[in-house]
Amino acid sequence: MNRNLSFLNSFIDISELTFDKLKNISTFKRLEANTQIARAGDNTSKLYMLVSGLMRVYLSTESGKEFNKNFFMPICFVGPYTSLIKGEPSKLTYETLTDCKVYEIDFKELKNLCKQDIVISNLYNKIVEHVFIKYEKRQLELISLDAKQRYLQLKKRIPDIDSLIPQYHIASYLSITPVQLSRIRKSLKESS
Repeated sequence: MNRNLSFLNSFIDISELTFDKLKNISTFKRLEANTQIARAGDNTSKLYMLVSGLMRVYLSTESGKEFNKNFFMPICFVGPYTSLIKGEPSKLTYETLTDCKVYEIDFKELKNLCKQDIVISNLYNKIVEHVFIKYEKRQLELISLDAKQRYLQLKKRIPDIDSLIPQYHIASYLSITPVQLSRIRKSLKESS
């Protein structure tokens, strides 16, 4: 079975016909590292299914300081959901950290398909629920775990993160400084 179809079937069972409908509103793209797929302040109509590589989403302050909100690894959906749903400019920037392969999906066409096909509508609802659950889990980690525990959770999710993502990005995601991250890494190394 197609890996992408298997991924969608992890939400609900969909037929090859339904999968073909989704493929028809999608475009396969190869993106180089450091490509911004959605920028803060821009309106976009695209949602992405990440099939290889790593991405991040971040908030940038007026002074240029960046705060990483999340990292994305395959297979998952990536995009400015709030912006797409509300039809407003994105408050966040979405960027590739490595070379990536994605399917670019036109959000308006997806919503139109949801109106015409109950299976696609149910799939969309399951995906939105999944995104919400992941968002809530991240929020709970931020308020209930210390920096070391957050780092270990991140390493569990992305085992080779230290070789894939620059230290300052990891530190920003953990809401700590790069120096604090170095100390955490050192203490973990000493205790193993």
